[in-house]
Amino acid sequence: MLITSYNLKNVGDTLMVVLREDVENQKSESKNNVVRIFNKKSNETLGFNFLEISKESLDLVGNGQIFLDEKQVEKLNQLIVAAGFKDILVVDDDPKFVVGYVAESTEHPDSDHLHVTKIEVNNGETLDIVCGASNIEQGQLVVVAKVGAMMPTGAIIWPGKLRGIDSYGMVCSAQELAIPNAPTVHGILVLDEKTNHVGDAFDFEKAAKLFA
Repeated sequence: MLITSYNLKNVGDTLMVVLREDVENQKSESKNNVVRIFNKKSNETLGFNFLEISKESLDLVGNGQIFLDEKQVEKLNQLIVAAGFKDILVVDDDPKFVVGYVAESTEHPDSDHLHVTKIEVNNGETLDIVCGASNIEQGQLVVVAKVGAMMPTGAIIWPGKLRGIDSYGMVCSAQELAIPNAPTVHGILVLDEKTNHVGDAFDFEKAAKLFA
C-alpha cells in the first residue's frame, strides 16, 4: 500500500506517505527532512512525511491524494536511504475510485438498514462491501472507493467490520465524492450504464458536470 498526499495550500510543502493504518501507540523520528512514523510497539513503519519536498524537483501535481510514477518513487527511496532508514517504497498505480457493478445485495443479518454487497470492480476483483444506503440495488453501476482511497475530507478507506461483517471499501454518494452541486438527498451515486463501464477509474472531471 502506498497512499500519497500533497496539499501545499492547507498543509504546506510536505508530501505525506501512508503505508499502514494508524495505531494508538505511534512515534516519529526525523532525519534530513524525512520524518518516519512508526508503531512504537513493533517498530513497523506506518508512513513518512517528506518536508520541503518542492526542493527535490518531483513536479508534484494535485491537491489531496496523488499518484506517483516510478521515477518519483525512486527519488523518495533515495531520500529515505540518505536519511538512514531502511524502508523501500513500491509504486501503487491501481486506481482507488472505480466504477463497480453491484452483483449481489442482501440485507445485513444484524441490521435493519445495512446491506451486504458483492461488487465487481477492476482487475477481476469482487469486493465484499457493507453499505448503509437505502437506494443500493443489485444491477447498479456505482462508485467504489477501494481500500487505500483518500476521500475529499482526507479520510482514508481501510478494511473494516460493520456489525460483524467484513467490508473492503465504500460505495460513495455524490456528496462524499465532493461533486459540485451534489443533491442533498441521502443515497449512493448511481451511474449511467451507457457512459460508464465496470472497472474504469472514476472520472472526477467528467463528474463535475453531472449536476451543473
